[in-house]
Amino acid sequence: MKYNGMLLRLPREIRWFIAIFVITLSVGFFSGLFFVEQTSTASPSGIEENYLGNEQDVEAEIMIFKKSQREMMTLIHTHILSLSMLFFLMGILVWGTRLPRALKMFLAIEPFLSLILTFGGIYLLWYGILWMKYLVSFSGMLMTVTYALSSGLVVFQCLWAPKTTH
Repeated sequence: MKYNGMLLRLPREIRWFIAIFVITLSVGFFSGLFFVEQTSTASPSGIEENYLGNEQDVEAEIMIFKKSQREMMTLIHTHILSLSMLFFLMGILVWGTRLPRALKMFLAIEPFLSLILTFGGIYLLWYGILWMKYLVSFSGMLMTVTYALSSGLVVFQCLWAPKTTH
């Protein structure tokens, strides 16, 4: 099966449909990141505070309590399920682009690894392994960069790359 550049061989209407889908998906993805930024959980210390609370800080502007096990399981469950579907769909689209195979492999596989590291790390941080906040921060950034690159490449190839006929 020849899938390299398959997006470029699709009819213009389908390429536009895919591009609009990816743009809409990206609005949802990046609005979630905006929420993370607004809750001060974009830094390792903010990540720790968000899940373990700050009750001991008498000068804290906003009191944050440690998340319950039920809250943690809900957060991890919903994020892993929804983001894995997002990354699965994006991976299928990435495989249809005209890019080197190694780059496609990285862009298709890496988000799943970062997803496991990010949310597994959040659970281990909540469990008391404090250095996991650095792994969570790094894997979350890598997941975001990979998604942004993948979605940008798919949209570009759907809308602006020259169509191929072979």
